Amino acid sequence: MNMNFFKDIKIVCHGFTGKMGTYHSDLSIKYNTNIVAGISPGKGGIYHLGKPVFDNAKDAVDATGANASIIFVPANKCVDSVLDAVDVGIKFIVCITEGIPLLDMFFLKKILKEKNVFFIGPNSPGLVVPSICRLGIMPINIHKVGMVGIVSRSGTLTYEAIKQTSDLDLGQSMSVGIGGDPIVGSNFIDFLKHFNNCLNTKVILLIGEIGGSLEEEAAIYLKNNMKKPVFAYIAGVSAPSGKRMGHAGAIIRSTSGKANEKVGLLKRNGVYIIDSIDKIGKSIKDFTIKN
Repeated sequence: MNMNFFKDIKIVCHGFTGKMGTYHSDLSIKYNTNIVAGISPGKGGIYHLGKPVFDNAKDAVDATGANASIIFVPANKCVDSVLDAVDVGIKFIVCITEGIPLLDMFFLKKILKEKNVFFIGPNSPGLVVPSICRLGIMPINIHKVGMVGIVSRSGTLTYEAIKQTSDLDLGQSMSVGIGGDPIVGSNFIDFLKHFNNCLNTKVILLIGEIGGSLEEEAAIYLKNNMKKPVFAYIAGVSAPSGKRMGHAGAIIRSTSGKANEKVGLLKRNGVYIIDSIDKIGKSIKDFTIKN
């Protein structure tokens, strides 16, 4: 995955003619995102938002050469849509759908690994490369071309970080939400690797939260692999054990997932910790001025 991929991307949208697919595809097309076709079974042959609609991914790929998919279908239809894309060789998928059953995700993770598919989500706000493409549901008017690579588990906290870095003229090289469900496709490390090699990225911001071990895994990776400064904000410092906070994946167990433990490990591995959401932009700005 590199910036040229996003410049040359050809996207098909599963659930294109539905309410959410229509609304967000329209915004993305207006942002110059190269959505080349939609997929809505039973509606093949029509045009929607000026793009052809197909019954399945095979027909869409054969006609357009699409190499990526974004998925806006309900949770009970998601497995079929993902397999529809994977079976025709699509290797990059963004899944907005929330609440996919855990057994379905266990099944999909195995297939995605076998087929070497880069999968963002589920329950992801998507990805934006400013001025190049928007795959997902992120607000358009807060983005600005710049230096900060943002990767997050939370959609709304991502938007806040984007707004702050834009307001302070830092901008973003890319912003991505990996998803808030308990089982997700890509993880923090996948994007840390990308940002580490991205010439446009000068500073990296990781936004985590309680629950799971993705932040701990990222911290261990960071220690010996990063050549760029990494900042982190971890939400849920005051959350009690056993309480789910927002996302299905944001739940503290008695032995893991606590925000303070994540913060401590990240800090010990060289990450600059931001202790308040309203300090994200200023913390990074102050660092860039001094360095």
